[in-house]
Amino acid sequence: MPAPSRLRVHLQLIGMALFWGASWSFAKTMVQHMPPIAGAGLRFVFSTAILLMWLYYRQGFAPLRALGRPQWAGLIIAGFFGIYLYAVFFMVALQYVPAGKGATTVALNPVLPLLLGAWLFREPLNLRIFCGMALAVAGALTAISRGDWLALFSGGLGMGEYMLFGAVLSWGAYTLIGRFLLKGIPPLISTLVAAGSGSLMLLVTSFLVEGVHGWQQLAHTQPAAWMSLAGIVVLATVLGYLWYFDGIKALGAGKAAIYMALVPVFGITVSTLWLNEPLHVSLLGGAVMVVGGMLVMNLRKT
Repeated sequence: MPAPSRLRVHLQLIGMALFWGASWSFAKTMVQHMPPIAGAGLRFVFSTAILLMWLYYRQGFAPLRALGRPQWAGLIIAGFFGIYLYAVFFMVALQYVPAGKGATTVALNPVLPLLLGAWLFREPLNLRIFCGMALAVAGALTAISRGDWLALFSGGLGMGEYMLFGAVLSWGAYTLIGRFLLKGIPPLISTLVAAGSGSLMLLVTSFLVEGVHGWQQLAHTQPAAWMSLAGIVVLATVLGYLWYFDGIKALGAGKAAIYMALVPVFGITVSTLWLNEPLHVSLLGGAVMVVGGMLVMNLRKT
């Protein structure tokens, strides 16, 4: 297939940020009408099916057959942390917190890998990276605590906020696992297998926790929830990841990562316009700090 033009790549990366930001509103609509873990399981079942078709169209199934047992094991472990645990925390959190607030936690995702990478692998962590990281973290915590940082230490946070922190930790673990276990595996293959294994874990957990009654609720689910499920599958999970990988291939990881700074902006915008969520001044201020910090962290590679 011909390589996409640079303009197309940049437009795709903007679309990726829009879809990933909107995924918080998609998921918020889903959890209002269907069991959260069942919804997460369906998301990754459908995503896996689409990614399988896409892999067959581009390369056939030879890359899957070429994987060895250690690689399969690494991908399943990655699926546990990056798909299963992250999806559970993500969906449960949105039962308690606004979608816009949740979107600001994207800024926290790189923090744990950066700190542990500097400690374990002696990766460079200069003053510019540290300042950008500190600004992004401060912005995310401002949004999460509604500007009251003391609430972080005085029991002022609720279940939703703790679930958001759980999602950040699980994503950090997934990123670090990728450095150890997923080297040499193409991004499409790693995403496909991790999504497939994670979806099976989610389905089993849903049947154990939400029971048959939870799945029976799906028969009475509102059309808006099914439309949101389709959006999060096709737009956020499949197109978003494929466009991000195209961006990395064409521009490099550093330049592609800059577009991540747009995710909280789009997340807050979509949740405000679509879900009519209120715009608290702490959310706006936190978002500005998040975007600034993410830009400072990633512009170092341009």
